[in-house]
Amino acid sequence: MDIGVFLPTGQDQWAPGGGPRDLIGFARRAEELGFSSLFVNDSLLTPRIEPLTMLAAVAPVTERIGLGTGALLPVLRRPVQAAQALASVDLLSGGRLTVAVGAGFPGRFGRPLHELSQVPWERRFARLDETVALWRALWAGATEFHGEFHSFPELTPATRTFRPGGPPIWLGGATPAALARTGRRYDGWLPYPPDPADYATGLAAVRRAAREAGRAPEAVTPALFVNVRIEQDTESARRATDAYARSNYGLPLEEVAQIQALAIGSPDQVAATLRRYTEAGARRIVARLAALDLAGQYEQLERLAELLPSAAEPAGLTLPGRR
Repeated sequence: MDIGVFLPTGQDQWAPGGGPRDLIGFARRAEELGFSSLFVNDSLLTPRIEPLTMLAAVAPVTERIGLGTGALLPVLRRPVQAAQALASVDLLSGGRLTVAVGAGFPGRFGRPLHELSQVPWERRFARLDETVALWRALWAGATEFHGEFHSFPELTPATRTFRPGGPPIWLGGATPAALARTGRRYDGWLPYPPDPADYATGLAAVRRAAREAGRAPEAVTPALFVNVRIEQDTESARRATDAYARSNYGLPLEEVAQIQALAIGSPDQVAATLRRYTEAGARRIVARLAALDLAGQYEQLERLAELLPSAAEPAGLTLPGRR
């Protein structure tokens, strides 16, 4: 199992007391600790470093750690330009890029993003699938592309990716339609269900859709997006995560816990939660550290690195520091 962490690219997570250039040191420390990947969020509604810019900055100063988006919102970018930017990051990293994408969802982080990007909200899932198909066609050297939303009778040579065919593309989401689309079209699944049982049910649906599409079920990487806060005192962990949820989403912890995976509490409690997800089938975990400043992010990074071996060794899985 691969264990990754999110870079704290939001301005509230590195200021005051730090700057975005400090995220380079955070990325290097994550690699030193043995984490397998660094992921970045995407949004226009909160001040943050643009995700592909961030990955381009850390690619040449790291060597082994994977780089990923979780989740990139293609609606925010013109599709051909996005394909070139993704190919560039894949080249700069030597083929270490994974691209998890999403179509947005109703509420604060859905329609407003489409309005800012001047792209219709309607049929957003079909638009997403076609954008991904266009990226793959460009990376494969296609000279033309014809779709419902994008049509190019003549394509000039595109920037080629490090790996033939481009980086793996995962889908976030756990609705029945998203599960079916993941199995049919995507290389991985990155949801954040609050109940491990729902993860197991969703993964079964993804694999069923893959088989029905003539794909091997194992072709879809099962990953998990989870919020993590480790404290010796459980109540302290809950208070810190509540403050993070209110800052990041404008919602209390109780509401976030209804829609997102959380592993918070003492080291033993967090380890037990992660074990339940690995038992449900997750093989790549990407942890977002619930801390409001850079010092707190570093502290949680170190605690997670110490914890993870006990979280997954019962399943016989490979973790940071135990390669």
